[in-house]
Amino acid sequence: MAASALTVERTPLQSTLRTGAFAHPPLGALAYGESSEAAWMSGVNAPILLGQAPQADLLLAGARVDTGRSGAVRWRTDGRWAFGTVDLPEDGKGLESTADAAYRDLFQALQDTGCPHLLRIWNYLPRINEDGGGLERYRQFNMGRQQAFIDAGQAIYEGSPAACALGAQRGGLAIRFLAGQAAPLAIENPRQVSAYRYPRDYGPRPPTFSRAALADIGAGQLALLISGTASIVGHATVHLGDVAEQTRETLRNLDAVVEAANQRCNAGFDVGGLHGVVYVRHPADAPRVRDVLSDTLGADAPFLRHAVFLQADICRQDLLVEIEAHAVARGALKA
Repeated sequence: MAASALTVERTPLQSTLRTGAFAHPPLGALAYGESSEAAWMSGVNAPILLGQAPQADLLLAGARVDTGRSGAVRWRTDGRWAFGTVDLPEDGKGLESTADAAYRDLFQALQDTGCPHLLRIWNYLPRINEDGGGLERYRQFNMGRQQAFIDAGQAIYEGSPAACALGAQRGGLAIRFLAGQAAPLAIENPRQVSAYRYPRDYGPRPPTFSRAALADIGAGQLALLISGTASIVGHATVHLGDVAEQTRETLRNLDAVVEAANQRCNAGFDVGGLHGVVYVRHPADAPRVRDVLSDTLGADAPFLRHAVFLQADICRQDLLVEIEAHAVARGALKA
């Protein structure tokens, strides 16, 4: 199959679903604010805030898209890129076991699609901050996820994929992932301890992700895929209870990640041009978060024009806001 470039677009959901809108079948999509019966679209189980219209992040690739299953994973691939989804109930097995099983199927899907390198993962799990029987559920998830990475021979430290993990209000464990034939370049934040190096204060096993990934997506373009980013300096949460200051600190961390990425390429990314998803723990805080973003980046910044605001629990109980983001620009990786 001929090599295909990957296109990433944020569009109004109804435009994305319009019949005849595509010359070729979509590789996949993430829908924010509304579900869809389209086989290639996966909903994000988090309510949209601020009265926004539903949006979607659309992934387009080759002219031909094949579909299949690997255990609990449903996938779509054009031969160079793969997008997959997992929706797995716990069924009394516990979150650690469920995460392990989900990721084992995910790694099998990478083999089955011929796209062995993870670029980006989205994880949504219900009751993320609750006690799961002596251990917080997010920490249970981290244990199961990392064990599956180890058993599959995947990188759990340097080179692990960009990712986020948010608390959904209902449903089981939901995972979405993007993979390709070539490994992305992992990016870390010099202001933070790498998540996979967190001390045991944050659980028996640390989270398995890098702060961002830079990927050559073809046609002379690079994609910057930024993991969920929050008000953490070193490994500690800062500005407890203050959503405005947590938002400002999150922006400082995004600045640092973008600068680290720009040092490894010539694309010239900037925070104001990112397409962000802003997760807010308490819906009443969303207007304040938006105001801080507007004051810092400018009301007309592309970030503000394209940002999606969702209600979700964050991976730490003391975090009030988290931002993940992506951007695409012409450029190349530096040697």
